[in-house]
Amino acid sequence: MNIEQVYKDADALLEGHFLLASGNHSSRYLQSAKVLEYPKKAALLTDALATMIKQSGIDVDTVCAPALGGVLAGYELARSLDVRSIFVEKKEGGMELRRGFEVAQGEKIIICEDIITTGGSALKAAEAIEALGGKVVAFASLANRGFCKRVGGNDTVKKECALPDGIPLFALADFTFEMYAPNDCPLCKEGKSKAVKPGSKS
Repeated sequence: MNIEQVYKDADALLEGHFLLASGNHSSRYLQSAKVLEYPKKAALLTDALATMIKQSGIDVDTVCAPALGGVLAGYELARSLDVRSIFVEKKEGGMELRRGFEVAQGEKIIICEDIITTGGSALKAAEAIEALGGKVVAFASLANRGFCKRVGGNDTVKKECALPDGIPLFALADFTFEMYAPNDCPLCKEGKSKAVKPGSKS
């Protein structure tokens, strides 16, 4: 499966002048919500991701996603793995489990995002789960932005990667885009456009 083409076909690989959550700028942006709005397409992607996880031999009880961006991907991956789906939500400085969700001691959990960039949100989700006694056995995402190394990927771990060593990351493809500090952005220096924030975070 050509994951880049799937994103292009869904108009989910955007080109322009974007302000990222990190504060950096980029000329390209992945908008996974545009892919996941089609349930059959979402199922194809998470079925492929589930196959990778099953082939690794990792035992999974539950998929947990950070809200809001990871919820659809996490739910579909749980369906593909035939396990339970839960999600954590933001609180001051981290994330927490709400809405009556519970985690059993030693429950084996995959943290799933739509996209892993540095993995900061996924790490906060993992910390919330482990504080309740759960065991994070893997991280997963549809796309990996290339800061963290995925199972089977060619990228090396960058210093910005927040994910812990020793826990595998499963993703369908690597997308490595150029990013620029605001004061060193060639798009800004051209003066033809202003960086816009395309994601869910405001």
